[in-house]
Amino acid sequence: MAIVELRFSALPEHVRTARLVASAVARKAGVDEQLLDEVRLAVGEACSRAVALHQRGGVDTPVRVELEESEKRFSIEVGDAVPSQAAVAAGDGGAAAEEDEDTGEMGLAVISGLVDDVEIVGGDGGGTIRMSWPLVGAPVR
Repeated sequence: MAIVELRFSALPEHVRTARLVASAVARKAGVDEQLLDEVRLAVGEACSRAVALHQRGGVDTPVRVELEESEKRFSIEVGDAVPSQAAVAAGDGGAAAEEDEDTGEMGLAVISGLVDDVEIVGGDGGGTIRMSWPLVGAPVR
């Protein structure tokens, strides 16, 4: 069970690096070549969303990306440190949260369309998008 962890400053120029790392690690783990574009796009959307949330929320902690290879699946987890939308809305009357929600909803829709196995969770400590793909030769669930 190999794990690669990447942390980067919430700057748009670092999203490309996260996409490249995710794609390379997915290929090495054994994700089907036909799925690598999906991996790259999904990671780009998740990281772009996290960067936007950090910038709008004034959060200076890094965006976190974990890539994990198990026996049958390749998983990616992208985490932000921005409190849930309800907590953000309480701080500014809801204007920033509404804008974040519009931006975030579009990115989440793209991710959900690309990835069959996706889980999105949020809380007071931040949000996480977990995605996974089958490895070549592993049974599809």
